[in-house]
Amino acid sequence: MKHTPEIIQPESTLSTNSHLRELLKQRRLNECSVVITHSQTQGRGQPGNTWESEPGKNLTFSMVLYPTQIKASQQFILSKCISVAIAEVLSAILPRVTIKWPNDLYCGNQKIGGILLENTLQGTIIEQCIAGIGLNVNQEIFHSDAPNPISIKGITGRETDLLELFKEIFESLLTHYQKISLPGNLHDRYLQYLYRREGWFTYRDVHGPFEACFESIEPAGHLILRRRDGSLSRYAFKEVAFINP
Repeated sequence: MKHTPEIIQPESTLSTNSHLRELLKQRRLNECSVVITHSQTQGRGQPGNTWESEPGKNLTFSMVLYPTQIKASQQFILSKCISVAIAEVLSAILPRVTIKWPNDLYCGNQKIGGILLENTLQGTIIEQCIAGIGLNVNQEIFHSDAPNPISIKGITGRETDLLELFKEIFESLLTHYQKISLPGNLHDRYLQYLYRREGWFTYRDVHGPFEACFESIEPAGHLILRRRDGSLSRYAFKEVAFINP
């Protein structure tokens, strides 16, 4: 990496993604610079979702990337890179860590973290990516209507040092991002962590619930499911829902 990333630490902010975006309007930050806060009051998940985070209990941060080497049509590589980097760190301290397509972090059947990518495209390339990451670490009670949240403490029963965990995740993100030009290896690792990688499960699309098994994920990120009758269905994000057991 040519320049040392900055670590910017506001005590509180509405959203680390929004905070980072406003900073980038003022000046260009070094690649992999991070905004991290103890208190995010209006955190966002995927479009239409919010992210609940009790102040001082969780990790909420955003990182800026300039992945101009990645074509816009292959931007799902970024989603795989970031989710695998975090999953590998979590797997050292938690059992059954998986990545729920496209990039939610799960432990068993409960959500422990989420990733929100906001890409700025210029022609056929990705000019800039703001990657927002939220991890439930020491929070014990969740008040939102999210169906299945869990935290590291909720699983292990122990407090986790937020700074040490951030350092481990940050280093893992840097390492994986530097290897992003090796997409074959990355794709294999992503599939190894994939939630519901094997077996038949219930899903729901616009036509209603159905049973299917995982078939593949296309380079652009579309999920391919195989139904009981052998037919294949192709989905973009938000076009299919996972029905919890």
